[in-house]
Order: sequence, then C-alpha cells, then structure tokens
Amino acid sequence: MVFKRVHSMTDIIDKVSKKLHENNLSLVSAESCTGGWVAKQITDLAGSSAIFERGFVTYSNRAKEEMLGVSGKTLEQYGAVSEAVVIQMVEGALANSYADIALSISGIAGPSGGSKEKPVGTVCFGWMRRGSKALATTVLFKGDRDQVRRQSVDYALNGVIKLINGH
Repeated sequence: MVFKRVHSMTDIIDKVSKKLHENNLSLVSAESCTGGWVAKQITDLAGSSAIFERGFVTYSNRAKEEMLGVSGKTLEQYGAVSEAVVIQMVEGALANSYADIALSISGIAGPSGGSKEKPVGTVCFGWMRRGSKALATTVLFKGDRDQVRRQSVDYALNGVIKLINGH
C-alpha cells in the first residue's frame, strides 16, 4: 500500500489536538524511525500538556526492550520493523504512561537498511486505546529519508484520529 499525503502536517496536528481536547484524552508516542517527530509536532502547539502525556524514542532494539518491554525473542524472530514489534511497543507505551491512547512507529527510512522483504520506505504502525486491543499495519512509502519520515508522522496521526472516531 502506498500512502500519499493530501494535506499539510499542520492540518493533521490541529485535527489531532482538537480531537484529543474534545474527548479529554491524552497521547503517548513510541517512536523509532521518526526519532520523536510526533512528540515534537504535538508539543509545538500551545496547550499540548493537556493532551500529550509523554514520548518514547526507542531507536535501538535495546531501548525498545528496556523502555517498552518489547521481547527480545519478538525482535529476533520478526525484526524491529514488524507489526509484532509495534504492537508490543504500543502496549509498552501505555503500560509505562498515564495516557489514554498510544501510537508506535518503526520503519526503514533509508537511504540504506532495506531488504527485498522490507525495502526502504517500509514502516509499521501500532495504535491502542487503553482497555482495547492493539491495532497494527504496515505501509510502503516512497521518497527520500525525510519524505518517508514525514509521511510516517502524518500516517500515525491520522491513525489516532481514526482510533478516536472508533474506526
């Protein structure tokens, strides 16, 4: 699946902020390839302390294990860029925060690091609302490192809106 951005990053940040405020919800992020970009975008907004609980930047596998409780066996079996890992990341983010909603991102932004099975641009996402089951998906983005990361932030935040809306 290839995702194309059809709106500006500011639009999606504003929409997520509004949805979280309206529903009195807070967000936690667990990010790998985006390096905290979701957290930065949310916290750029005034009043974000009411909707953003914390962010985990877990770039290394060790960080994923230590900070989020991702299983070493899962990392070994499926790799860091996998739906199994982003599910454990999102579960760990909620378990280690007071947030209502979590998102997780792990991918291959490039320019190197890809393989035939997981080419550059492959990004896995997880979302979870406290008390519900985690959701995950994988998307293949086109573009350079910056474009893959931007699209990943956008896609992750769109997923938050869908989760709040019950989709």
